[in-house]
Amino acid sequence: MKKIAILAMPGVQLLDVIGPSDVFAEVNRKLGYVYYQIEIVGTKEGPILGSSGVRLVADSTIAQPAGDIDTLLIAGNPLIQDHPVSGEILDWVRSIAERTPRVGSVCSGAFVLAEAGLLDGLRATTHWSQADEFARRFPSIRLEPDRIFTSDGKLWTSAGVTAGIDLALALVERDVGRQLALSVARELVVFLKRPGGQSQFSTHFMAQIAQKTPIRAAQEFINNNLSHDLAVPALAAQVGMSERNFARMFKHEVQMTPGQYVEAVRLEAARCLVEDAKIPMKTVAMQSGFGDVITLRRAFVRHFAISPTNYRKSFSR
Repeated sequence: MKKIAILAMPGVQLLDVIGPSDVFAEVNRKLGYVYYQIEIVGTKEGPILGSSGVRLVADSTIAQPAGDIDTLLIAGNPLIQDHPVSGEILDWVRSIAERTPRVGSVCSGAFVLAEAGLLDGLRATTHWSQADEFARRFPSIRLEPDRIFTSDGKLWTSAGVTAGIDLALALVERDVGRQLALSVARELVVFLKRPGGQSQFSTHFMAQIAQKTPIRAAQEFINNNLSHDLAVPALAAQVGMSERNFARMFKHEVQMTPGQYVEAVRLEAARCLVEDAKIPMKTVAMQSGFGDVITLRRAFVRHFAISPTNYRKSFSR
């Protein structure tokens, strides 16, 4: 049995607690026994008022003996960057982290790990809206602001809110294997498995990272070379496979044809670029691999039911 302790401070974003907890609880349900023991830790006695106004009841407080913990997670607070974390909380986090095999944060919980000095010199991420402030306050930390989650040694950090579910699924995959993690994701009706390096803004990325090395290599090549020739002959040659075997294995591993995967990745890249109003549509089309604005528009309308121009009007940043 693994004990998961989640620190929930006043003003906590409840989904930062509930999302990972439901992932771990679903593992228990599927296994038929308690593999993960989940404990919510408060900073003081009494209900914890969340950012939404809903209260959470903790199992224990930082003033009580913690016992053996396998994983400590620090849940975020939308206003955490505006309020100093107390020395009492930081001392508790340092003490627990010192003897805990795995320590992580969800969303702005990374500020607590940073204040405690646990992320110095390491890679980390946090909610995109708080990344600039995080980078300013903690220059010794190698912030990767657009990642879903990061792991560096025993320290794990995730982006905002629902990214805590991605982080929990990654921990489950590490602990009990990919198939059970996939089964949990299907049960919770979430996409698995979003790679940690996927953009925080991605909302429609359907493909899974393949298990077979050549297919994974092809996926990585596609992700990093959107403007290249990504037809089946070129991709098969890239990984040293016959076209027929490549197409068959790709569909089996990714549950999408190579063409569908390429278009999905290009659309995700295009959507993120479209959100930046400073980037011309012609540049969006070229960088995302569609080549021209007309082709970009057709794909955008077909998949998102809105033109790139109208999408930009609604969601540009």
